[in-house]
Amino acid sequence: MLQKICTNYGKCVLANNHEVFSIEDGVKSKCPLCEKPLSKLPDPNAKSSHKIAFFVTFAALLLLIPGVVIGKRWVSDPLGARAAEMKAAPNAILRLAGSNTIGDSMAPAMAEAFFNSLGATKVQILAGANLQEKTVEGILPGDSAPSVIEISAHGSTTAFTALEDDTCDIGMASRRIKPDEISKLTTMGNMTSPGNEHIVGLDGIAVIINAANPVSELRKDEIKRIFSGDITDWSKVGNYHGAIRIYARDDKSGTYDTFKNLVLAGSQLSPSTRRFEDSNALSDAVANDPNGIGFVGLPFVHDAKSIAVAEKGASALKPTRLTVATEDYSLSRRLYLYTPTTARNKYTRLFIAFALSKPGQDIVAGNGFVAQNIVPESQPVSKQAPDDYKQLTKNAERLSLDFRFDAGDNGQDSKAQADLDRVVALIADRGGAQDKVMLFGFADNSGTPEANHALSLYRARMVENQFIQRGIKPAVVEGLGSDLPVAGNDTEDGREKNRRVEIWMRK
Repeated sequence: MLQKICTNYGKCVLANNHEVFSIEDGVKSKCPLCEKPLSKLPDPNAKSSHKIAFFVTFAALLLLIPGVVIGKRWVSDPLGARAAEMKAAPNAILRLAGSNTIGDSMAPAMAEAFFNSLGATKVQILAGANLQEKTVEGILPGDSAPSVIEISAHGSTTAFTALEDDTCDIGMASRRIKPDEISKLTTMGNMTSPGNEHIVGLDGIAVIINAANPVSELRKDEIKRIFSGDITDWSKVGNYHGAIRIYARDDKSGTYDTFKNLVLAGSQLSPSTRRFEDSNALSDAVANDPNGIGFVGLPFVHDAKSIAVAEKGASALKPTRLTVATEDYSLSRRLYLYTPTTARNKYTRLFIAFALSKPGQDIVAGNGFVAQNIVPESQPVSKQAPDDYKQLTKNAERLSLDFRFDAGDNGQDSKAQADLDRVVALIADRGGAQDKVMLFGFADNSGTPEANHALSLYRARMVENQFIQRGIKPAVVEGLGSDLPVAGNDTEDGREKNRRVEIWMRK
């Protein structure tokens, strides 16, 4: 067996992470992510550079990590590793548990593509004991029997109980991990750090009604009053008449948990609400009920109709690819994969790397969610926008992301670093068009107009500095204070959405 590495540095996650592969002598091999030929790991006894010494040390360290898998053989077998292996099916190489939103179609499609990236044959998705369980199987190179990836999608809450019980390798969640869940998983590391928390894609919670209902938009406070049972007839919010019937996901659902936090905000769901474990069934129920209303992730709208959602002081927005990608849509959310800091199973690391790569993000988009691959798009500018902003963006396209900030001056959120690298890659693909990059900073309305303007410019300068460190000097950097809010400033969630830096590129 030869030790090989990918040397496609800067463009391949596995190269950047110095992943070492064991390959039979004489077998041609490619990187499972970028498909570039693998290079032989140099002889550690030969005269070499510091880089070669690093790779040798890294390969040696891999052998010392408890439970590291080389092919199908456990290098060491502590009780914990063997116990975890025995909880899965004998041929299971990976176990995913949690969100129905992620696990319904995206996770099986991702597992299928992942098997293919490893060179597996006879790859297929198989139904499980119920709609929320699936397995994906394939025969890996050198094996005669199929290996499987198990997917159990009973709600985001179950992602963290399964991680705690050691019955899954990767937890799927359509909402962020909660403090009490973090405290139960401290032995796995800091579950909100980049090594544990992986944003696999974006989604917008669509508020859906029957296609025959003429209502086209609702304010968020009206949606709250409907779902809490305060508004019971459609005539109270438009020209349509009929007793409103409410449909919602169950309590284990991350979709419901996000909706509860963003919309209900302390109010209780109406006791007449019909609850569902499955988003497809909920959407079908609303589509068949002229008086129905519900909420689902974007891929599950199907034959129902999604409506625009308005917040105080901001325009109504529908959940579209752009409004969700920039997280301007008030009910947008992030989709997460959670893993231990040090995964015993090598396929955990490989699967996460694949899911975050461009091919993996194409799978996200192909299943109706919003991928994190950056795309320039034309966007109409509000009539209320400052004249300079209108003029500068007149012949420009907005990139499909915003940089957002925690409260205070300089707290970029956890998604920012990966997004910076994605933007740099886009600019490189366009021949280094850095003179076309424009940054516009915005603030919430918490301070004085002068302070908000200074803070918005400071944030834009922060992002500019990150680009300069990557060899790119933006052509325009401006701060626009609290102008053009995309959400209401009366809630912390709304203020967080308004603290942002937009990125535009001149055509």
